[in-house]
Amino acid sequence: MSNIAVDWMADNGHLFACRDSAGNLVMSGSLPNDQNAGQSFQVTKPTDLLLMGLATCAAYEVVAILERQRQQLTGLRVDVEAHQQPEPPHAFMDIHMQFHLSGDQLDPGKAGRALELSVNKYCPVAATLRGAVSITYSFEIEG
Repeated sequence: MSNIAVDWMADNGHLFACRDSAGNLVMSGSLPNDQNAGQSFQVTKPTDLLLMGLATCAAYEVVAILERQRQQLTGLRVDVEAHQQPEPPHAFMDIHMQFHLSGDQLDPGKAGRALELSVNKYCPVAATLRGAVSITYSFEIEG
């Protein structure tokens, strides 16, 4: 069970202090931009937190699966590109994750299978979003 809390920092525009289930703090929202009447994101946007959660969840599972397969993974980066609806509520329409893996003699077949299992079976964030947004992925082995 997850137990998080979000506190509005009333004196700081639309800034929120978010506490995760382990007690870690993340700041999210936006701060007022004194140069214009709009908002300037100076902390992590909530929509970016969602994408980061998806990428981290999928990456975590990929690392775990490749470790069980005795693959020598030495590096992993996930680049995420997402498109949102142009009008409110600006829901995500599609999300693509590009995985960049590096390691000693990584087997492309095992890497592909790890990604498939991660995104389509084990990652709870992907499972939650599936059906509401198109999630795709690709990978390359570097080095």
